[in-house]
Amino acid sequence: MKRFFKHEFSPWRSEYFKSKPTKCVFCDIAQNPQNDDDNFVLFRFKYCFCVMNRYPYTLGEFMIIPYKHIDNIENLADEIWSEMSKIAKIGTKILKNTLHASGVNIGMNLGIAAGAGISEHIHYHLVPRWERDTNFITTIAHTRVHGVPFMEEFQALKVAFKKEFA
Repeated sequence: MKRFFKHEFSPWRSEYFKSKPTKCVFCDIAQNPQNDDDNFVLFRFKYCFCVMNRYPYTLGEFMIIPYKHIDNIENLADEIWSEMSKIAKIGTKILKNTLHASGVNIGMNLGIAAGAGISEHIHYHLVPRWERDTNFITTIAHTRVHGVPFMEEFQALKVAFKKEFA
């Protein structure tokens, strides 16, 4: 019996694959706060920062990234892990209240084998989700339709983080 495998594509991510930097992109963002708006940084904390995903699966997706360049959680200091976890909790609330997300996927791909695109620097992904947010156009036409412009979502989340931590 011949089996056929269906392949799904995310063509909007092709720019990301073509632009793989030679140095750690997260360290570059961490070390250059003067470029926060250009890098879509939402907020900076003591041990980590939040940045909008430039190539999101779902608009509003952001990452929680420690300043420390580390590729595993086993050796991550407890205070950094605690701060990241606290921000994940608050970030979930922000996504639900600001973007009216019905749910949130929280994930961390640890290592290339686990699907990490940037495996050398750990980070959480917080992905807002809505009921029926995967529709025929995504499934059939391999196209993502975002209802709100990226910069509008970025500004809304940035304001929400500022209010939350003022």
